[in-house]
Amino acid sequence: MNTKPLLTIVTATRGNFSDYWLEQLLKIKGDVQFILVYPPAATIKNIDDPRIRNLTSPYKGEVIQRFVGLLNVDSDYVLALDDDDFAHPEILDFTLKYFQIFPESWVLRLKIQNIHYTDEARIKQEWETIPDVRQLEICKKTPENPFPFQKGNYTGLLEVPIAPLDKPLDIRHIIFPWQERRDQNGIHFENFNNKIWQTTKVKPALYELSQAMNIMGALTWLPLWNLDRLLGLFIQAKFYQKDAIIGHAPPKPEQIRYIVRESTLKEPRLHLIADLLLVKCYPQYGYLWNLIFWQIYTIPKIWGKSIKIKLLKLKQVN
Repeated sequence: MNTKPLLTIVTATRGNFSDYWLEQLLKIKGDVQFILVYPPAATIKNIDDPRIRNLTSPYKGEVIQRFVGLLNVDSDYVLALDDDDFAHPEILDFTLKYFQIFPESWVLRLKIQNIHYTDEARIKQEWETIPDVRQLEICKKTPENPFPFQKGNYTGLLEVPIAPLDKPLDIRHIIFPWQERRDQNGIHFENFNNKIWQTTKVKPALYELSQAMNIMGALTWLPLWNLDRLLGLFIQAKFYQKDAIIGHAPPKPEQIRYIVRESTLKEPRLHLIADLLLVKCYPQYGYLWNLIFWQIYTIPKIWGKSIKIKLLKLKQVN
């Protein structure tokens, strides 16, 4: 591309994405750039579209691959999309209209529809027209309407507050580690992916996060997985303003199709390694400590699942 794009879609990939996924990606209209980041030694697919930019990260892993892609973004807006999920073809037009109305917003939280990977008909269903953002009413949390989310059935633009990071540490997560977290429930969010972000919020957070990964000299702490939640919360911690409205969530129909697979088909991943960087940089936020202590309790389950999968694979080989 010879001109600066308006939106960049960054995807960390091994290169094994389907032809259908690529076909749908390239149907996204407008001045959009697609950055595909491959691990070392991966075979880069030859795609005949000038909007595609292929990069190779120095190491394998979702964190470093996505990190490399995001660092190379020079558009005003950015979206992180996995290589089996789908975005609406008109997403750029919707994005531009939204940020024209709300230029101070950090993020546009897109409406996501979870679809099972075997439901091919629903995955390939024609996209419905995105509502005109200029015609949508603003849904606010008020004493008269304390739960505007309505289990996802809201009809206007829902105000999205910053995560309540200043909540105190819940001592129950230390004494009773199996105690389920509840502070993540609400209109706010934790994850970075599948949302349209202002690049001016993302780039400074990436720089600070890269500094946090340094331990001593050339020794670097580089998690393999979970830049998704890590970066989503890191941006909110870096620019934290209590009770700030950082964006909006549009109503149905969906703008993102998120493909769901059974947990038994997924490789067990220890996300705690990445999330520890949050409390390293922002230890003053009890919300982050609640996340850490709750995850410590899940470690035996993750290890047990990993061992079980390895034993099953060994049994199949023999």
